[in-house]
Amino acid sequence: MSQFEGNIDDFGMDTISLAGPLKGKLDAIRDAGFSQVMLLARDLVQHPNGWQAAVQEVKDSGLRVTGFQVLRDFEGLSGHLHEYKIDIAKSMLEMCHALGCGVMLACSSTSTHATGETSALVRDLRKLAMLAIPMNIKIAFEALSWGRTINEFPQAWDIISQADMPNLGLGFDSFHMFATKTPLDELEMLDPDKIFLVQLADFMWNEIKTVEERISTARTFRVFPGEGVHSEALAELTLKLHQMGYRGDYSFEVFNDDYQQMPLATVAQRARRSALWLGEGVLRRSVPLPNQIRLRR
Repeated sequence: MSQFEGNIDDFGMDTISLAGPLKGKLDAIRDAGFSQVMLLARDLVQHPNGWQAAVQEVKDSGLRVTGFQVLRDFEGLSGHLHEYKIDIAKSMLEMCHALGCGVMLACSSTSTHATGETSALVRDLRKLAMLAIPMNIKIAFEALSWGRTINEFPQAWDIISQADMPNLGLGFDSFHMFATKTPLDELEMLDPDKIFLVQLADFMWNEIKTVEERISTARTFRVFPGEGVHSEALAELTLKLHQMGYRGDYSFEVFNDDYQQMPLATVAQRARRSALWLGEGVLRRSVPLPNQIRLRR
Protein backbone atom coordinates (compact mmCIF):
# COMPACT_ATOMS: atom_id res chain seq x y z
CA MET A 1 0.00 0.00 0.00
CA SER A 2 1.27 3.47 -0.84
CA GLN A 3 2.05 5.85 1.99
CA PHE A 4 -0.65 8.11 0.52
CA GLU A 5 -3.40 5.51 0.66
CA GLY A 6 -5.66 4.88 3.60
CA ASN A 7 -9.01 5.57 5.11
CA ILE A 8 -8.99 9.08 6.59
CA ASP A 9 -12.39 10.49 7.37
CA ASP A 10 -13.49 13.46 5.31
CA PHE A 11 -12.74 17.09 6.11
CA GLY A 12 -15.31 19.33 7.72
CA MET A 13 -16.09 22.99 8.26
CA ASP A 14 -16.49 24.93 11.47
CA THR A 15 -19.54 27.15 11.79
CA ILE A 16 -17.28 29.92 13.14
CA SER A 17 -16.26 30.74 9.55
CA LEU A 18 -19.80 31.63 8.52
CA ALA A 19 -22.22 34.44 9.32
CA GLY A 20 -25.97 34.17 9.77
CA PRO A 21 -28.40 31.73 11.38
CA LEU A 22 -27.53 28.12 12.09
CA LYS A 23 -29.71 26.63 9.36
CA GLY A 24 -28.09 28.85 6.73
CA LYS A 25 -24.65 27.71 7.87
CA LEU A 26 -25.62 24.05 7.82
CA ASP A 27 -27.15 24.35 4.35
CA ALA A 28 -24.06 26.10 2.95
CA ILE A 29 -21.72 23.49 4.41
CA ARG A 30 -23.80 20.60 3.07
CA ASP A 31 -24.31 22.23 -0.34
CA ALA A 32 -20.53 22.64 -0.70
CA GLY A 33 -20.23 18.86 -0.42
CA PHE A 34 -19.18 18.40 3.18
CA SER A 35 -20.68 15.70 5.36
CA GLN A 36 -19.62 16.97 8.79
CA VAL A 37 -19.63 20.16 10.83
CA MET A 38 -17.86 21.44 13.94
CA LEU A 39 -20.29 23.25 16.24
CA LEU A 40 -19.92 25.84 18.98
CA ALA A 41 -22.10 25.93 22.07
CA ARG A 42 -23.44 29.33 21.01
CA ASP A 43 -24.75 27.78 17.78
CA LEU A 44 -27.25 26.06 20.03
CA VAL A 45 -27.91 28.49 22.85
CA GLN A 46 -28.39 31.52 20.57
CA HIS A 47 -31.05 29.80 18.48
CA PRO A 48 -34.26 31.88 18.67
CA ASN A 49 -36.33 28.78 19.41
CA GLY A 50 -34.01 27.33 22.04
CA TRP A 51 -31.11 24.92 21.99
CA GLN A 52 -33.28 21.83 21.50
CA ALA A 53 -34.61 23.36 18.28
CA ALA A 54 -31.02 23.92 17.16
CA VAL A 55 -30.21 20.27 17.86
CA GLN A 56 -33.13 19.26 15.65
CA GLU A 57 -31.91 21.53 12.83
CA VAL A 58 -28.50 19.86 12.99
CA LYS A 59 -30.07 16.40 12.86
CA ASP A 60 -32.34 17.42 9.98
CA SER A 61 -29.31 18.67 8.01
CA GLY A 62 -27.86 15.16 7.79
CA LEU A 63 -24.42 16.48 8.75
CA ARG A 64 -22.39 14.52 11.26
CA VAL A 65 -21.09 16.62 14.15
CA THR A 66 -17.29 16.41 14.20
CA GLY A 67 -17.03 17.94 17.65
CA PHE A 68 -18.54 20.41 20.10
CA GLN A 69 -16.60 23.37 21.48
CA VAL A 70 -15.28 24.80 23.63
CA LEU A 71 -14.86 24.38 27.38
CA ARG A 72 -12.41 27.07 28.53
CA ASP A 73 -10.34 27.62 31.68
CA PHE A 74 -11.44 24.37 33.31
CA GLU A 75 -8.36 22.85 34.88
CA GLY A 76 -6.37 24.08 37.85
CA LEU A 77 -9.11 25.97 39.73
CA SER A 78 -10.19 25.35 43.31
CA GLY A 79 -13.12 25.96 45.63
CA HIS A 80 -16.13 27.81 44.25
CA LEU A 81 -14.39 28.45 40.89
CA HIS A 82 -13.87 24.73 40.38
CA GLU A 83 -17.50 23.97 41.23
CA TYR A 84 -18.64 26.69 38.85
CA LYS A 85 -16.65 25.15 35.99
CA ILE A 86 -17.98 21.68 36.81
CA ASP A 87 -21.51 23.04 36.28
CA ILE A 88 -20.47 24.61 32.96
CA ALA A 89 -18.90 21.34 31.84
CA LYS A 90 -22.04 19.37 32.72
CA SER A 91 -24.22 21.75 30.70
CA MET A 92 -21.93 21.52 27.66
CA LEU A 93 -21.76 17.74 27.91
CA GLU A 94 -25.57 17.61 27.97
CA MET A 95 -25.78 19.57 24.70
CA CYS A 96 -22.96 17.55 23.13
CA HIS A 97 -24.77 14.33 24.01
CA ALA A 98 -28.09 15.61 22.62
CA LEU A 99 -26.36 16.26 19.31
CA GLY A 100 -25.16 12.67 19.18
CA CYS A 101 -21.64 14.07 19.11
CA GLY A 102 -18.79 11.93 20.42
CA VAL A 103 -16.11 14.60 20.97
CA MET A 104 -16.07 17.73 23.14
CA LEU A 105 -13.15 20.14 22.96
CA ALA A 106 -11.53 21.67 26.03
CA CYS A 107 -8.66 24.15 25.71
CA SER A 108 -5.89 24.83 28.18
CA SER A 109 -6.52 27.42 30.84
CA THR A 110 -5.47 31.04 30.52
CA SER A 111 -6.77 31.95 33.97
CA THR A 112 -4.48 33.67 36.44
CA HIS A 113 -6.58 32.05 39.18
CA ALA A 114 -5.55 28.55 38.07
CA THR A 115 -2.61 26.70 39.55
CA GLY A 116 0.11 25.34 37.30
CA GLU A 117 0.66 22.35 39.58
CA THR A 118 0.73 19.25 37.40
CA SER A 119 -1.09 17.02 39.87
CA ALA A 120 -4.03 19.44 39.99
CA LEU A 121 -4.25 19.69 36.19
CA VAL A 122 -4.16 15.90 35.88
CA ARG A 123 -6.82 15.51 38.60
CA ASP A 124 -9.19 17.98 36.95
CA LEU A 125 -8.87 16.55 33.43
CA ARG A 126 -9.43 13.06 34.83
CA LYS A 127 -12.60 14.33 36.54
CA LEU A 128 -13.81 15.93 33.28
CA ALA A 129 -13.22 12.69 31.41
CA MET A 130 -15.14 10.76 34.06
CA LEU A 131 -18.12 13.11 33.70
CA ALA A 132 -18.12 12.39 29.97
CA ILE A 133 -17.92 8.58 30.18
CA PRO A 134 -21.64 7.90 30.83
CA MET A 135 -22.48 9.92 27.71
CA ASN A 136 -19.90 8.10 25.57
CA ILE A 137 -18.12 11.40 24.88
CA LYS A 138 -14.39 11.80 24.33
CA ILE A 139 -12.63 14.89 25.68
CA ALA A 140 -10.13 16.43 23.23
CA PHE A 141 -7.73 18.61 25.25
CA GLU A 142 -6.06 21.36 23.24
CA ALA A 143 -3.04 23.51 24.12
CA LEU A 144 -3.79 27.17 23.45
CA SER A 145 -0.60 28.92 22.38
CA TRP A 146 -1.30 31.62 24.97
CA GLY A 147 -2.26 29.17 27.72
CA ARG A 148 -0.92 30.05 31.16
CA THR A 149 0.73 26.69 31.90
CA ILE A 150 -0.05 24.46 28.91
CA ASN A 151 0.71 26.27 25.63
CA GLU A 152 2.25 23.65 23.33
CA PHE A 153 0.87 20.25 22.37
CA PRO A 154 3.74 18.23 23.92
CA GLN A 155 2.79 19.71 27.31
CA ALA A 156 -0.87 18.83 26.74
CA TRP A 157 0.17 15.32 25.76
CA ASP A 158 2.15 14.90 28.97
CA ILE A 159 -0.87 15.85 31.10
CA ILE A 160 -3.16 13.58 29.05
CA SER A 161 -0.74 10.67 29.46
CA GLN A 162 -0.56 11.16 33.22
CA ALA A 163 -4.34 11.39 33.54
CA ASP A 164 -4.54 8.03 31.72
CA MET A 165 -8.23 8.00 30.86
CA PRO A 166 -9.49 6.09 27.80
CA ASN A 167 -11.74 8.95 26.69
CA LEU A 168 -9.19 11.75 27.23
CA GLY A 169 -7.03 12.58 24.24
CA LEU A 170 -5.47 15.39 22.26
CA GLY A 171 -7.20 18.13 20.33
CA PHE A 172 -4.59 19.34 17.85
CA ASP A 173 -4.77 22.80 16.21
CA SER A 174 -2.23 23.60 13.49
CA PHE A 175 -2.45 27.34 14.17
CA HIS A 176 -1.07 26.98 17.67
CA MET A 177 1.73 24.70 16.50
CA PHE A 178 2.83 27.19 13.84
CA ALA A 179 2.43 30.15 16.21
CA THR A 180 4.76 28.60 18.78
CA LYS A 181 7.01 27.08 16.10
CA THR A 182 6.84 23.68 17.77
CA PRO A 183 8.99 21.29 15.68
CA LEU A 184 7.10 18.82 13.50
CA ASP A 185 9.21 15.98 14.90
CA GLU A 186 7.47 16.46 18.26
CA LEU A 187 4.46 14.70 16.72
CA GLU A 188 6.35 11.42 16.96
CA MET A 189 5.72 11.26 20.71
CA LEU A 190 1.97 10.99 20.11
CA ASP A 191 -0.20 7.88 19.95
CA PRO A 192 -2.36 8.48 16.84
CA ASP A 193 -5.26 6.65 18.47
CA LYS A 194 -5.27 9.28 21.23
CA ILE A 195 -5.53 12.21 18.81
CA PHE A 196 -9.27 12.82 18.95
CA LEU A 197 -9.48 15.83 16.63
CA VAL A 198 -7.24 17.77 14.22
CA GLN A 199 -8.15 21.37 13.40
CA LEU A 200 -6.44 23.02 10.45
CA ALA A 201 -5.99 26.67 9.51
CA ASP A 202 -3.49 28.90 7.73
CA PHE A 203 -2.67 32.58 8.25
CA MET A 204 -1.13 35.40 6.27
CA TRP A 205 2.20 36.16 7.92
CA ASN A 206 5.27 34.16 8.84
CA GLU A 207 6.13 35.90 12.08
CA ILE A 208 3.82 36.56 15.03
CA LYS A 209 5.77 38.95 17.20
CA THR A 210 3.66 39.30 20.35
CA VAL A 211 1.14 37.30 22.35
CA GLU A 212 -1.43 40.00 21.61
CA GLU A 213 -0.87 39.58 17.86
CA ARG A 214 -1.12 35.82 18.26
CA ILE A 215 -4.50 36.10 19.97
CA SER A 216 -5.77 38.65 17.44
CA THR A 217 -4.69 36.52 14.48
CA ALA A 218 -6.17 33.37 15.99
CA ARG A 219 -9.55 34.98 16.64
CA THR A 220 -10.01 37.22 13.60
CA PHE A 221 -7.66 36.47 10.70
CA ARG A 222 -7.06 32.80 10.06
CA VAL A 223 -7.59 31.58 6.50
CA PHE A 224 -8.35 28.19 5.00
CA PRO A 225 -5.49 25.74 4.40
CA GLY A 226 -3.66 26.67 1.21
CA GLU A 227 -4.73 30.33 1.30
CA GLY A 228 -1.95 31.63 3.56
CA VAL A 229 1.83 31.47 3.76
CA HIS A 230 2.01 28.13 5.59
CA SER A 231 0.74 25.86 2.82
CA GLU A 232 3.90 23.79 2.66
CA ALA A 233 3.97 23.37 6.43
CA LEU A 234 0.30 22.35 6.45
CA ALA A 235 0.94 19.79 3.73
CA GLU A 236 3.88 18.37 5.70
CA LEU A 237 1.80 18.25 8.87
CA THR A 238 -1.10 16.46 7.21
CA LEU A 239 1.20 13.92 5.57
CA LYS A 240 3.04 13.34 8.85
CA LEU A 241 -0.18 12.67 10.72
CA HIS A 242 -1.31 10.28 7.99
CA GLN A 243 2.00 8.42 7.97
CA MET A 244 1.78 8.09 11.76
CA GLY A 245 -1.55 6.35 11.35
CA TYR A 246 -4.01 9.12 12.21
CA ARG A 247 -7.36 8.31 10.61
CA GLY A 248 -9.63 10.68 12.48
CA ASP A 249 -11.40 13.87 11.50
CA TYR A 250 -9.95 17.10 10.13
CA SER A 251 -11.93 20.29 10.69
CA PHE A 252 -11.16 23.75 9.31
CA GLU A 253 -10.91 25.98 12.38
CA VAL A 254 -10.97 29.32 10.56
CA PHE A 255 -11.84 32.45 12.52
CA ASN A 256 -11.90 35.31 10.01
CA ASP A 257 -13.76 38.61 10.34
CA ASP A 258 -13.67 39.17 6.57
CA TYR A 259 -15.40 35.83 5.92
CA GLN A 260 -18.19 37.01 8.22
CA GLN A 261 -18.95 39.71 5.63
CA MET A 262 -19.14 37.33 2.65
CA PRO A 263 -22.00 35.18 1.36
CA LEU A 264 -22.18 31.78 3.02
CA ALA A 265 -21.82 29.87 -0.25
CA THR A 266 -18.70 31.83 -1.21
CA VAL A 267 -16.96 31.02 2.05
CA ALA A 268 -18.03 27.37 1.91
CA GLN A 269 -16.57 27.07 -1.59
CA ARG A 270 -13.24 28.38 -0.28
CA ALA A 271 -13.32 25.60 2.31
CA ARG A 272 -14.18 23.11 -0.41
CA ARG A 273 -11.08 24.09 -2.40
CA SER A 274 -8.98 23.49 0.71
CA ALA A 275 -10.50 20.05 1.20
CA LEU A 276 -9.81 19.11 -2.40
CA TRP A 277 -6.24 20.41 -2.17
CA LEU A 278 -5.51 18.44 1.00
CA GLY A 279 -7.48 15.35 0.11
CA GLU A 280 -6.57 14.95 -3.53
CA GLY A 281 -3.48 17.08 -3.99
CA VAL A 282 -1.61 16.47 -0.74
CA LEU A 283 -2.81 13.02 0.32
CA ARG A 284 -3.39 11.94 -3.30
CA ARG A 285 -6.81 10.54 -2.67
CA SER A 286 -10.42 11.59 -3.05
CA VAL A 287 -12.14 12.92 0.03
CA PRO A 288 -14.52 10.09 1.02
CA LEU A 289 -18.13 11.10 1.34
CA PRO A 290 -21.15 8.78 1.49
CA ASN A 291 -21.72 7.10 -1.91
CA GLN A 292 -19.25 9.47 -3.58
CA ILE A 293 -15.60 9.49 -4.54
CA ARG A 294 -15.27 13.27 -4.74
CA LEU A 295 -16.80 16.29 -3.16
CA ARG A 296 -19.93 17.31 -5.02
CA ARG A 297 -19.42 19.88 -7.75
